Amino acid sequence: MPSQAVLEAKKQQVAAIADTIKNSCAGVIVDYTGTTVADDTALRKELREAGVVYQVIKNTLLKLAFENAGIAGLDDVLNGTTAIATSAEDYTAAARILDKFASTHKNFNLKGGYLDGEVISLEKVDALAKLPSREMLLTQVACVFQAPMASFARAIKAVQEKKEEGGDAPAAAEAPAEAPVEAPAEAPAEAPAETPAE
Repeated sequence: MPSQAVLEAKKQQVAAIADTIKNSCAGVIVDYTGTTVADDTALRKELREAGVVYQVIKNTLLKLAFENAGIAGLDDVLNGTTAIATSAEDYTAAARILDKFASTHKNFNLKGGYLDGEVISLEKVDALAKLPSREMLLTQVACVFQAPMASFARAIKAVQEKKEEGGDAPAAAEAPAEAPVEAPAEAPAEAPAETPAE
């Protein structure tokens, strides 16, 4: 039977894992079977740079942590070798990085995940992995907002250019104005001659 100190240490570990889960927007559970130390080091580095926390945890402790965090429905995947990757801000980072790693490491498999405290299927985890990164999404949103501004700027420039072209136009516009002044002078002379003939 474990000593009181060991039980207390496990209790604190479960509480810490539960807090990490509660404070995350997304998490992915994986089977890391066969991962070499070099591959694991490279994977952890990439995840850390993306703001993802990656932990290898015993299934019994992770099960208790999920219970403490109020997430149910992941017991079926808590078997074999298990690690969990959690992200506090980026919904796609963990799934995207782990899915890419799994595609080049045959024994490394995604087992399940959750979003905002709700368990999602493996199919949804795969779909999440295909979404663009947070940075890319922000760039796309910025482009969408900038597009109307760019169009507006082009429209303003076009109006300004037309005004500048219009600055030369008054000289040309004055020439036709002189012609109509002469025409009426000839018209009255012809008009009386036609009226008596009828």
